[in-house]
Amino acid sequence: MAPSEEMTMIEIKVPDMTCGHCVSTITKAVKELDASAKVDISLAEHRVRVEGKASKEDLFHCVAEAGFTPQAV
Repeated sequence: MAPSEEMTMIEIKVPDMTCGHCVSTITKAVKELDASAKVDISLAEHRVRVEGKASKEDLFHCVAEAGFTPQAV
């Protein structure tokens, strides 16, 4: 991870996130990328909001590596 100096809020859409296990898997992946990140997930809206130091590219990559299809909002 190449963290930035400041905390940023990044929102991504994950249309193939369908259940609580998906939420848990994505949260774990984001926390492995940036342990200090605040992760807010709306399963109903298929949206993941992350406040942290990771770049958008790194977040997209970690969600994809977890088995999901991240999309720009």
